[in-house]
Amino acid sequence: MDNHSYNFPSDCTPLTNCKSARKLAGSTVVNLGNTGKNPPRDYLLWSLCNTFYVNFCCLGFMALIYSIKARDQKTLGNLQLAQECSDKAKWYNILAAGWNLLIPLLAIVLIVLLLVHLGSSRGSFDFLGEDGFQNFLKLFSW
Repeated sequence: MDNHSYNFPSDCTPLTNCKSARKLAGSTVVNLGNTGKNPPRDYLLWSLCNTFYVNFCCLGFMALIYSIKARDQKTLGNLQLAQECSDKAKWYNILAAGWNLLIPLLAIVLIVLLLVHLGSSRGSFDFLGEDGFQNFLKLFSW
């Protein structure tokens, strides 16, 4: 094996301490253009949660779309459009989270009110007594 096929200098072979082959490169500084302002948030995780849970009127899906747009624009460096998409994603997430909490709460309140009403009423609406199922069926019999 000769050293000429590996393109090494003639005074240096692999695995030896050759100083002519190693030249230290100067350091490189990358300026990221920090303006002192934080980049806009994209709310991606919140959007995913709203998309997979209930997703009333596709509000969570809309939030997910704007979250992805905000992340893409932030990556491209367009911080103004990223901020606009971030704001839209935040408001869609707020609306979706509000509906996601409101619908189950309304269902629980309606069930509790129905049980309280049925428990306090007497007569043919006595569904919670011993003959509750028979009384319920009597309502629909001819």
